[in-house]
Amino acid sequence: MNKKAITLFGLVCLTTILLAGCSEYTVKSEGKTTLILAENQPADYPTTIGAKEFARLVEEKTNGRYEIKVYHGGQLGDEKKAVELTQLGAIDFIRANTTPLTEFNDQIGVLAMPFLFEDEDEKWDMLTGEVGNDLLNTFAGTRLVGLAFYDSGERSFYNTKRPIETPEDMKGLKIRVQSSELAIDIVESLGASATPMDYGEVYSSLQNGVIDGAENNFPSYYTSSHYNVSKYYTVNGFQGAPEVLLASQETWDELGEEDQEAFKEAAMESIEVQREAWANLTEVSKEAVTEAGSELIEVEDTSEWREAVQSVYDKYGDEYSEWIERLSNDDK
Repeated sequence: MNKKAITLFGLVCLTTILLAGCSEYTVKSEGKTTLILAENQPADYPTTIGAKEFARLVEEKTNGRYEIKVYHGGQLGDEKKAVELTQLGAIDFIRANTTPLTEFNDQIGVLAMPFLFEDEDEKWDMLTGEVGNDLLNTFAGTRLVGLAFYDSGERSFYNTKRPIETPEDMKGLKIRVQSSELAIDIVESLGASATPMDYGEVYSSLQNGVIDGAENNFPSYYTSSHYNVSKYYTVNGFQGAPEVLLASQETWDELGEEDQEAFKEAAMESIEVQREAWANLTEVSKEAVTEAGSELIEVEDTSEWREAVQSVYDKYGDEYSEWIERLSNDDK
């Protein structure tokens, strides 16, 4: 067992995330190097599908010299712990959400700003182009290497009280948010009361009236069954922070230049498969909640909403000014 395998064995076992086959991690045999990728979503989730496509493409592009095993369902620990293990080189690759990554790279937080893009086409033109590549490069110095962005959909508001069409309709509502200063500021700029809460508590809190609403994408709204207790879903896509596929700096530095290029190409090419899987899941979720009786309020013109969150741009504008200017065509 090589040094990296021993390191992973010790760290994983000490943090109680040992799983069967632990001795298989990151080994070299018969000209093939086996690497590992941490994914906390289930096997059939779009990000896992993207990670598996990345693994397939890496093996293809390196003529089988590299194999990537995708450990899904949080087998290697929760997202934050897995990111830390990736920094240490105990895990080779990880798919992580933008929000927890701000703890390691504050610049990536710009992607969580509200109404940052005009639409999804503009968003992905940016994220797969020069600006997106430059944003991935902001992980330099964090012991992580940014490879590609994956789709995580668009977040919208849903509530138990009434249809919401304008920011004015948000006033007085208690809305669950993630434990993030930015998330709180966005909701409060719209006149609602932000209530930070663990995700697992949202269903019962909606059911019991502790909160009036929450915000998330269609798949999460559906798979969490929140639609059963909160039937008004306002489709305004106020936030669309993507997922990020990352490599350990230690692993990356051990690759030759040609292999680095092959891994990067594989990551970028896997985006199409991942986004298609996300689009399919979104459509299935949308149809399911509609059939179950949810009322979808489509917001065609978001100009009022964009004006309402101006205070958020006033507060964070200096911190993210360079990226906001490069990512958005709007004068916010």
